[in-house]
Amino acid sequence: MDNIDKPTPDKPNLKVVSEQQDEAASPEAEQKPTAAQAGLGRRGVFLLPNLITTGSLFAGFYAIVMSMNGQPSTACLAIFLAMLLDGADGRIARMTGTQSAFGAQYDSLSDLVAFGVAPALVAFSWGLSALGQLGWVAAFAYMACAALRLARFNVDSEEGSFTGLASPAAAGVIVFSIWVALGQGMTQPSFLAALFFAALTVAAALLMVSNHDYFSPKKINFRERIPFVTLVLIAMGFAVAMIDPPMVMLGIALTYAASGPAKTIWKKLQRST
Repeated sequence: MDNIDKPTPDKPNLKVVSEQQDEAASPEAEQKPTAAQAGLGRRGVFLLPNLITTGSLFAGFYAIVMSMNGQPSTACLAIFLAMLLDGADGRIARMTGTQSAFGAQYDSLSDLVAFGVAPALVAFSWGLSALGQLGWVAAFAYMACAALRLARFNVDSEEGSFTGLASPAAAGVIVFSIWVALGQGMTQPSFLAALFFAALTVAAALLMVSNHDYFSPKKINFRERIPFVTLVLIAMGFAVAMIDPPMVMLGIALTYAASGPAKTIWKKLQRST
């Protein structure tokens, strides 16, 4: 019986721990943030395009303040400045290679203020308030459609053409209409004029959320050569615009707004023939 082997206790299994696993398990590695966790606080943002976007945002906010103070002409001029800055930030970002997802989202939020909230408040304070409840409903419809238009733009990432009227162009229809009316001495529109203006506001709102295709200015390449006569026509266009800038800009805005439905109708006529 003494020669019977006694069972030996189980020996613990040895584990081989690599240096990488050891570093990952260390408290210092747990505290070290990854690149995704670092966020914009460590990576930063591009200065130039976002600075221009901030200028557009400030112009929209200034337009809101001026409309509340009863200065619609100054508010219209501020929104026009926001249009110029909005057209510059994206193009400069593409030319300098400083495009980013943050810049795109920041630009959309700025557009909502400058071309959604500001034109709606200017329109309401100038003429739509004379219609009472109908007036603020029209102003809200415009603002809501501008927000929907910008949300769809962020999701679809439109490049070649715009689906629906762009919010700066829709703001141009509203702002330039007020600008022309103020130039004609119409500081306070009549009931019929306010009703017509409400219809124009709702029409601009519906065009923003429509499925009409619009030409995108992003197609314009400023680096390519153009015929000399084109430059002459551009110079003549500036000379004509200086005769009555608000009226000329209103005509351009209305023509661009009508180009989407006209293009759709033209395509349907071509299919039917």
